[in-house]
Amino acid sequence: MTAPRERAGVVEWTRGTLDRWVWRGGEVVPYRQEPWAAPVNYGCLPDLLNPADGSDVDAVWLGEPLAVGTRLSAPPAGLLHLADGDHKVIFGSLEEHHGGDLLALLAWFGPERGAQVLGPEEAEAWLAGLEQQQTTPGA
Repeated sequence: MTAPRERAGVVEWTRGTLDRWVWRGGEVVPYRQEPWAAPVNYGCLPDLLNPADGSDVDAVWLGEPLAVGTRLSAPPAGLLHLADGDHKVIFGSLEEHHGGDLLALLAWFGPERGAQVLGPEEAEAWLAGLEQQQTTPGA
C-alpha cells in the first residue's frame, strides 16, 4: 500500500462558527449561515471531484479553529467513510483528538449515513482512485 502523500486543502467553515463559506473560482465566498456550529474545521480539496456529489472532495481538519481561507497541505490521517459515498478526508492526529474532535465528527452524521473512520491507507487509496478516474480519458 502506498503511504499517504500530502494533499492541498482550503478551510471553508471554521470550527465553532455558524458562518459557512464555499470555494468557488479560486477563492472562498460567503455561502450561508448554518443552524449549528461546525464541530471541526471543514473545507475541501480543490480540483478533485467526488462523484457522489459532483463537488470538490470534502475535508476536515481536527484541532484548533482555522480561519476561513486557510490553505493547508498535509498527508491524510484518515477517511470518514459514509454509506452514500460522500466521504470526508480527515487531517490532524486521530490519536490526539480521538476523545473529542473525532467523536464530535462522527456524531455530526446521522446513523443512516453509516459514518466510520478508516485509516490513512484507505484515504490514500480512495483519493488515488478518484485521481485516476479523473485523468483517464473517457472516465
